[in-house]
Amino acid sequence: MTSSQRYPCEPASEAASEAASEAASAPSCEPSSEPAPEPPGTAVSDVVPPALEVSGLHVTYGNRTVLQDVALSVAPGEVFAVLGESGSGKSTLAQAVLGLLPVGGRVASGRIAVAGTEVTGRSPRELRALRGAVVALVPQDPAASFDPLVRVGDQVVESLRAHGLAGRRAARERAVDLLAEAGIDDPVRVARSYPHTLSGGQRQRALIAAAFAARPRLVVADEPTSALDATVRRRIMDRFAEVVAECGTALLLITHDFALARERADRVAVLSGGRVVETGPAASVLDAPAHHLTRGLVTAARPARRAARTEPEGAPVLVAEDLVKEYRSGRGQPLRAVDGVGFTVREGEFFGLVGESGSGKSTTARLVTGLTPPTSGRLEHAPSPVRPQLVQQSPYAAFDPRWSVRRLIEEPLRARGDGAARRRERVRDLLELTALDSDLLNRRPAELSGGQRQRVALARALAPGPRLLVCDEPVSALDPLAQRRVVELLTGLRAELGLTCLFISHELHVVRQLCDRVAVMRAGRLVESGSSADVLETPRHPYTRELLDAEAVRPTTRRAG
Repeated sequence: MTSSQRYPCEPASEAASEAASEAASAPSCEPSSEPAPEPPGTAVSDVVPPALEVSGLHVTYGNRTVLQDVALSVAPGEVFAVLGESGSGKSTLAQAVLGLLPVGGRVASGRIAVAGTEVTGRSPRELRALRGAVVALVPQDPAASFDPLVRVGDQVVESLRAHGLAGRRAARERAVDLLAEAGIDDPVRVARSYPHTLSGGQRQRALIAAAFAARPRLVVADEPTSALDATVRRRIMDRFAEVVAECGTALLLITHDFALARERADRVAVLSGGRVVETGPAASVLDAPAHHLTRGLVTAARPARRAARTEPEGAPVLVAEDLVKEYRSGRGQPLRAVDGVGFTVREGEFFGLVGESGSGKSTTARLVTGLTPPTSGRLEHAPSPVRPQLVQQSPYAAFDPRWSVRRLIEEPLRARGDGAARRRERVRDLLELTALDSDLLNRRPAELSGGQRQRVALARALAPGPRLLVCDEPVSALDPLAQRRVVELLTGLRAELGLTCLFISHELHVVRQLCDRVAVMRAGRLVESGSSADVLETPRHPYTRELLDAEAVRPTTRRAG
């Protein structure tokens, strides 16, 4: 990295001796003669231990058992995928491995060892000594994972500073390199930015950069690519594979993406009801599954056939003309996140907006719903007492965690002054519309599966009766079964309510199934638009063809042997 690329805000008086000492302590993939940092009381052996070993693991929340007799072993340099539907216990397993179970959760019995070091029974101080240096996490929800008041670059290299692997100057320079390695195009700008100014995909890539900063023995990746489009997903997984090959870092991949697991994992385990129901080589399990649940998930992951539809002829519900949105960061040139975008959404239509992470899709959603004012351009909505409602990519981050499902759904009704009796009746109707069980009404968001949370988000958005629903990546974080159920739900709502929807997604097979017309965004601009059949079957623009090629073929970079 040249001096002109260095992370800004570095004091000019930094001592040269610090830079020299930091260069010697920078993380490297070269084999080390020193053992991994061990908490007190850990025996050191000449035999290389598994990167992860779990045996007889039971995890409970009060009287409820969420993991039962889970056993698995991950070798150094291995990619091991854990699959299963929402609520099967995948994320609980990841939390247990890291010693990060939420309040109320505990390891009732069993053993977890990371790189030969026992995790179960360790004190919080001992666990902190392991996290980042020996085991690291790429969490599912980037929006809830960053400190909004700290620059991204400082958070990416937090583990280097915490474990004494680099001083301030070296760490900040390393942040730019790590962000570039994770596939971020302008790492200098991103390093000095705050999390809220980045797209969901950019934040996810920054989390991946942070996980690999100290070159840990094991990285636990909990749905690391669910927020990413196909092209970025491919680059990120290529980078994962390179680090695994170069450094021998093992990867525990928690995912609902069966195609990703098939192409990238060495072995897989399928969870159901907190138990491992099937395990083995990825190709064997996913090409010829033995368990009925695995067969059902594999079938659900296959793209469904789209019913033929006529071109929409309804009146315009939304007209966007020459929309521009600029963000200023410091004294430099403003970032133009949306640049001259225009389209029309008609009554009863599902209009798809696709493009890679950071292309401006989510910013466009915020402009349409009035959450962010445009810098210039025109938005015209059909007359309605209710503004367009937004279903966000991460409903968990959009919910107050203290509120019950009932209160979450009722809130827009309270805001417009509906009485208690009317609210109860409307909530009952919405539960029926979104196929939610009334038993969920008193639960909090943390007690719901991903699919249930997304249905609650849809129910809340539909509560005030909007003419236009804006869905921003509503199925990207869901397993194949939950994803298919939400798609079927949206299809049913369209038929029953005449729902109009601006549907934003990088899941092209879902857009192909749901949407009448599609527009493709790149770097804030629309590069192609037309009917779904024309754009997604016979694309004209090279970028659209690139997106489709990345979805159809995921090249592998599997380690040998």
